[in-house]
Amino acid sequence: MQDLTLVMAQLDPLVGDIPGNADRAIEAVREARIEHGADIVVFPELFLSGYPPEDLLLRPSMETRLREARSRMAAKMSRDVLVIIGYPGRREGLSYNLAGLLYNGEWIGEYAKQALPNYQVFDERRYFATGERSLVVEHKGAKLGILICEDLWYGEPVRLARDDGADILITLNASPYHLDKPSERLSLLEARAAEVSLPLVYVNTIGGQDELVFDGGSACVDAEGQPRVVAPYWQAGLMPVQFVREAGRWVPQEGEIEPLEEPEESLYCALVSGVRDYVNKSGFQGVVLGLSGGIDSALTLAIAVDALGPQRVHAVMMPYRYTADMSQEDAAEQARLLGVHYEVLPIEPMVDAFMTALADTFAGTERDTTEENLQSRCRGVLLMAISNKKGLMVLTTGNKSEMAVGYATLYGDMAGGFNALKDVYKSWVYRLARWRNTQSLAVPERVIARPPSAELAPDQKDTDSLPDYDALDAILVRYIEGDMSAEAIIEAGFEREDVYQVVKLVDRNEYKRRQAPVGVRVTPRGFGRDRRYPIVNAWQPGE
Repeated sequence: MQDLTLVMAQLDPLVGDIPGNADRAIEAVREARIEHGADIVVFPELFLSGYPPEDLLLRPSMETRLREARSRMAAKMSRDVLVIIGYPGRREGLSYNLAGLLYNGEWIGEYAKQALPNYQVFDERRYFATGERSLVVEHKGAKLGILICEDLWYGEPVRLARDDGADILITLNASPYHLDKPSERLSLLEARAAEVSLPLVYVNTIGGQDELVFDGGSACVDAEGQPRVVAPYWQAGLMPVQFVREAGRWVPQEGEIEPLEEPEESLYCALVSGVRDYVNKSGFQGVVLGLSGGIDSALTLAIAVDALGPQRVHAVMMPYRYTADMSQEDAAEQARLLGVHYEVLPIEPMVDAFMTALADTFAGTERDTTEENLQSRCRGVLLMAISNKKGLMVLTTGNKSEMAVGYATLYGDMAGGFNALKDVYKSWVYRLARWRNTQSLAVPERVIARPPSAELAPDQKDTDSLPDYDALDAILVRYIEGDMSAEAIIEAGFEREDVYQVVKLVDRNEYKRRQAPVGVRVTPRGFGRDRRYPIVNAWQPGE
């Protein structure tokens, strides 16, 4: 009986670290050969450059560095293993997204990606030319059809590989996560495999890169579309797939099948992974954040501790005269629960000093949001000073609902390097905090239960000037994710006054979002790469 061992290398490359990524590949193949007896090892899309390399692809030395890395791999890679790995490459004057095949010291083939995505966070047509043919390579009796990511979603390259004689399909991927993406992806694999009656191996990358995060979940489905192996989510590693030749067909054997996570767990893990990789890959010692006693900073603190460990997290309470006693008590309690470094820095002397300096300038004016913003900006100054002095990155704590409607202060609570909750709606902040507490107590219950408030004015509540967050988020999802007009949202059952208030705030605050820190993208339409609206425009939101 013929058999074949394929190992899915679900690993986390570092963008731009071409020599380091080559070393990671060499070591992974060595381990796959020793531990699993691998005949084939498959790496993710653009593994050697890291994904996405963006305008690094325009650097003249990119091709030289890739050539050197591929030469070293040919010399050092374990023998008698077919290695399939992704990298960019310039061929006959054009750049392509490639999958290269290395065997016994020789590069024996290259496949150029045929379907280039140019939507949401993808802009591959900016960099790559389109591949024009399929590639089917025989190895140890198996005819392998090579594909890259969007080829699978588009579909036609799958059929071409089948028509060219493939009996196992292998696809290299860098598929970014968003909520519900793992189930969408698995459904696609099942449908494509069943459509062409061939087993399909799907190798995905893992880890965070700027605002993108990758969940892994590499998988193999059989010719009927049934999952046979599904690798863990949010965990790097080597996952073997055993194929056996039966009745003239290669049949994947059943192995470990990781179940789909619940939405809250999946989303929380995405945020932890995004924070961990952004901080670590950027070389920061740790993070500092303002801990207000509110739900957003409380959830951010829990994420930071789970990502980095408590010894690398510095929390600062910065009370003012409007800060409630319960806020200070809850912040101190959470810091104690999670074991982070915690200190209290009152901002009243700073605010008073600014107000004294501005007294003549402000003479004859009424108190308004200027004074509220000044409190936030004093806090931002303190956090940035700690960041500079201690080499800690400032984590900001605003959620997507607030960022959408501009309830955030430029150079105040928006000052920082990264925002874990940037793409998390407020209603999901509560869901995540409750889920996290099912694992172990991390957010004091009173923080979850009390009405949200910025505490920048006496007895202030968020709902004083906004719809309640369930209604607000429902409107925002339709306007931001669904591109629905104001009138269409009203027809869906929402109050006209609320809808027009919200959409006008969203449109008016694009200038703020352009100056916000990057953050983990976890929805299909995050602020940043996904949604690119002009700051200055005269568009009317009605129809």
